[in-house]
Amino acid sequence: MGIKTGLIMTPGPTEISERVRNAMARPITNPDLDPAFFDFYVETCDKLKKIINTKEDVLILSGEGILGLEAAMASLVEPGDEVLCLANGVFGEGFKDFAMLYGGQVTLLKKEYDEPITAEDIKKFLSKRDGGFKIATVVHCETPAGLINPIHEICPVLKEAGLITVVDAVSSIAGHEIKPDEWGIDVVLGGSQKCLSAPPGLTFLSISRDAWIKIERRKYPIRGFYANLLKWKQMWLKNKIFPYTPPISDIFALSEAASAVLEEGKEIYKRHEKLSRAVRETLRDSGFKIFPPQGAEANTVTAFYIPDGINDEDFRNHLWKKYNVMMAGSWGKLAGKVWRIGHMGENARVSKIFEFFSAFEKALKDFGISNGKRLTEIYALKIT
Repeated sequence: MGIKTGLIMTPGPTEISERVRNAMARPITNPDLDPAFFDFYVETCDKLKKIINTKEDVLILSGEGILGLEAAMASLVEPGDEVLCLANGVFGEGFKDFAMLYGGQVTLLKKEYDEPITAEDIKKFLSKRDGGFKIATVVHCETPAGLINPIHEICPVLKEAGLITVVDAVSSIAGHEIKPDEWGIDVVLGGSQKCLSAPPGLTFLSISRDAWIKIERRKYPIRGFYANLLKWKQMWLKNKIFPYTPPISDIFALSEAASAVLEEGKEIYKRHEKLSRAVRETLRDSGFKIFPPQGAEANTVTAFYIPDGINDEDFRNHLWKKYNVMMAGSWGKLAGKVWRIGHMGENARVSKIFEFFSAFEKALKDFGISNGKRLTEIYALKIT
């Protein structure tokens, strides 16, 4: 049985452009031996540096974005290290598991899933502690909740307190502008399948000098090989030998996707902001309630409450099977309570969002929900 095609309006993986698909189909070489590929890898990392806005080292790892989270914790955390995990969502809480896996002593600074973490929260929390923390983790965009955390305010406070800061920016890079060197972020984690709209399968990350010092001065060896960033420094950055064979076709695609982002320039942030606002206003004007409070919504994904009496999976399966349009539910305590529309990367296009709303309002009608009958009409007004 074949896999059907349709409009994938999820918060990653996203739609992929024809130019990126064509890049992935290029003839391959041996990436372990061909000097031309070594140069291509460096060029791709340089493109990502520009997108991330950093002068620090950038690496591309062979694995989906979760590999980046684990690699950061595996490489930075030593047994007994105190780790502060800022947690107001599924992925913020998930950092705890990776830190503990490698011997970290984890403290959670928790807030509700609809409450952004603020600089004042950090200052107040740290004022009650007598130091001790070595590493802090924060998620920029909590995708399951559609919420953005103000890392431009949070991370300078953490850095001033002497912590190595690790930011999961997997679903925000290229949808929200970030400035890690200016904001004191030591490790930025990204993924290929979100706003860059490349196929899933690659993590990319930037690593500051302070983070490298922490890694290189470890007392205990890093437990593992695949998620070991020190191996990348020793083998690739110093000797141009890959620790393992890189997935060359995926990197071809990522490089082309990065080129597209750079060609658009800062307009890409305006596009994401404008269309995300249009999506939220369309839903609000149609009677739907957005999950995050105003001012804390992500540019890349909108989470909104499911109407009473509607089964989450039944509706989404109907939307996919009858109208060839896919949207997402959520995870954890938001499962079955909110739907999510991914308007990131190639999904953040006027025509694709219109196509989504057209199918969505028809599916709502099929389920006897009347407040979706004017979605396309309202959306058309919002984007003019």
